[in-house]
Amino acid sequence: MLKGLYTAYTGMVNEQHRMDVMTNNLANADTIGYKKEGSTSQAFDSVLAYKIKDLSEAANLPALISTPKTADEYEMNNEANPDYMQNRVRRVGMNMGVKIGENYVDHSVGPIKETGNTFDLAISDRGFFAVEYTNKAGETSVKYTRDGNFTMNLQGYLQTQDGDYVLDENGRRIRMNTALPVSIDRGGNITQDGDYVATIGLTDFEDYNYLEHFGENYFQPVEGATEIETESQLYSGYLEMSNMSTVTEMVNMIAIQRHYESNQKVITTYDETLDIAVNQLGKV
Repeated sequence: MLKGLYTAYTGMVNEQHRMDVMTNNLANADTIGYKKEGSTSQAFDSVLAYKIKDLSEAANLPALISTPKTADEYEMNNEANPDYMQNRVRRVGMNMGVKIGENYVDHSVGPIKETGNTFDLAISDRGFFAVEYTNKAGETSVKYTRDGNFTMNLQGYLQTQDGDYVLDENGRRIRMNTALPVSIDRGGNITQDGDYVATIGLTDFEDYNYLEHFGENYFQPVEGATEIETESQLYSGYLEMSNMSTVTEMVNMIAIQRHYESNQKVITTYDETLDIAVNQLGKV
């Protein structure tokens, strides 16, 4: 395969991946507490630098970046070959181009919107609400969210709009008296008629790289996540909106389309060149 064709192809695949991530951000522009995602790319030279030092594969032998093995190369590295010890080098197939990297999440605080609803809560800085999530099989687990659009159900429990229970600082469900007015202060303390009811739990993590998206605006910790305390405050009557900018995402979308079209033109040019070489050159 001509390397230029492969390079253009990998570029198109990468731009398609970036477009998928961006359209998901745009779809969640109005999702409360949503944190936008981004994508990264790896150039050939950076992949090469990792690959030639990679000792994780069979025989712990560093790899040479080259075309896939030929029959002669298999014979050269065969143990029956007397020169085997002098040729103990793995060869891996790799062409120049771009490699899709990792996705990341932007955890910056989004704009705060006033609603006037007591059960709408916004976090001032770092931290997450702890929620008891129940899946379709009836299994429960703790998820974390910045979406503070809560409500009180008929039994007096504080819940999300999807019916998941909001947990207090001790990981318990929060239950209030439906007949009394509710007040929530900056520390997350819930009082009714002057009496303390519960404190809304806030959880933070030392490194957000150990959190993964779950659904639209839930997060769940992965192995290595470390919980820490947070000094953030709660604002009752306010909601944190999505931290993505529609205008910025639209501008980036236009740039991605231009990059995709450029790679398409490269493939078209290669196709025309090959057509000339096959059908016109060498004619008498």
